Amino acid sequence: MASDTDTAKARRGPRPSRMRWLPGSRLGRTIIALNMLALAVLVSGALVLNELRRGLVNARVDSLTTQGELIATIIDRAATVGEPTPAMNASYASEILQILSNPRSQRARLFDAEGRLIADSYWVADRVEWKALPPARSRDEAFANPFQAEPTTPAGEEAQRALRREVGLALRGEHIAGMRVADDGERVVSVSIPIQHVQAVLGVLTLEASDVDEIIAAERVALVPFILVAVSVMLISSWLLNRLIAQPVRRLARSADRVRQARARSISLPDLARRDDELGDLTRSLQDMTDALSERMDAIESFAADVAHEIKNPLTSMRSAVETLELVADPVARERLLRILKQDVGRLDRLVTDISNASRLDAELSREDPRALDLGRLLNEVASLYQATRREHEPAVVLSAAAEPMMVSGREGPLGQVFRNLIDNARSFSPPGGEVRVAVERGRGQVRVTVDDDGPGVPPENLETIFERFYTSRPKGAAFGGNSGLGLSIARQIVEAHGGDIHAENRADAEGRVLGARFVVFLPEARR
Repeated sequence: MASDTDTAKARRGPRPSRMRWLPGSRLGRTIIALNMLALAVLVSGALVLNELRRGLVNARVDSLTTQGELIATIIDRAATVGEPTPAMNASYASEILQILSNPRSQRARLFDAEGRLIADSYWVADRVEWKALPPARSRDEAFANPFQAEPTTPAGEEAQRALRREVGLALRGEHIAGMRVADDGERVVSVSIPIQHVQAVLGVLTLEASDVDEIIAAERVALVPFILVAVSVMLISSWLLNRLIAQPVRRLARSADRVRQARARSISLPDLARRDDELGDLTRSLQDMTDALSERMDAIESFAADVAHEIKNPLTSMRSAVETLELVADPVARERLLRILKQDVGRLDRLVTDISNASRLDAELSREDPRALDLGRLLNEVASLYQATRREHEPAVVLSAAAEPMMVSGREGPLGQVFRNLIDNARSFSPPGGEVRVAVERGRGQVRVTVDDDGPGVPPENLETIFERFYTSRPKGAAFGGNSGLGLSIARQIVEAHGGDIHAENRADAEGRVLGARFVVFLPEARR
């Protein structure tokens, strides 16, 4: 049963995955790929917009620098007075600034050689900086200090310090360009250019463009398509994950519930079993598990029916003998009935013992882990035990084995039971004083054990039937009820649990006469 299930599982095994370049399992790779796709969209969008913003700011700086250098050159040529110590005519320089500046899109300020503000394009355009008024003072505070100056905010003070630093650097002859915060808290692109006459710095021209927020707003607008694409990818990936994972898992759970509630014997989801990912593996494993459980339930039901039938036979015989015993007065007849009762009690005892051993077999096989053992040594111990307890006229047990170890992977107790059952079966069919021959040899990754007897052999039509439960075929002269019919069935179950095989065949001479039966056991050789 177990080997059939394993064969079916191997036949329905998953196909090789085509996504081996990602780490983890196939399902894990799918989740990683979908999440990385959305992340890649956001990262690429951020990188593109970062380059776009940097390009816009640099273009604005270049524009202001070109315009400022032109204005500074004109002021140097037209508003410079005095030789050999040149100076800048503040009035004339202010008029030039009024003509050349564009107060709608930018702010131009002119500072003298001492860093004092002498012209501002906002003055020329009658543009006034506005800000919210501070809270009104009470009358007592106003009368107590009528000339108290309006407090300056920390942001305004920081903006003034930044402007002074920029102007101070420009008065050293450096061209300063970059971004800073204006008095009103807005970010501006600022360029400060020294007005030089030969080597003398006559003043500083500062140009400010306050459209940085517009640039950033444009960036945010440009980011919207990337956000929409990323959200779409996330929604699609979530839908795919729900369809590929959540729904199949829910179907598996419902199928398992149906099996648990006894509304189905096994899970059957062929569409999921064809998948080549972890859910496909899980579905196939659950199908194989429930199929094995269903087969086991059928076997238990059949076993229970066979047990009831086999126990009923000796009980019926015992009841008949007991009922007859009360009516018989002849001592000879009563002795015969008592002998029948004794035989039936012994038969029932053997039957219950074998049934108990068969029912505990699965638990014993699962309780003990397989290990490497020398099958030749095990068979030598079994044969020696039979020889030590052999009575006169009973068949002898002869072992033929090589001196080298015959290593197999298995459980010593159950394997010993296999060969004891085979030897007991061979002795029951061997003539008095006969011989049961046991041979063990290695070949092609397997260890082969044969058990031969000199009995009448097995009818060809029963070579497979004899391994069924409760099958009995009495040799001539054997007492009725001496065998329960479970020995060979237990032997096959143990051998197959170890990955081996067992079958029966007849030995014949050159003329075709049957010389006896032979049972052949194959067990996988232990890995070295």
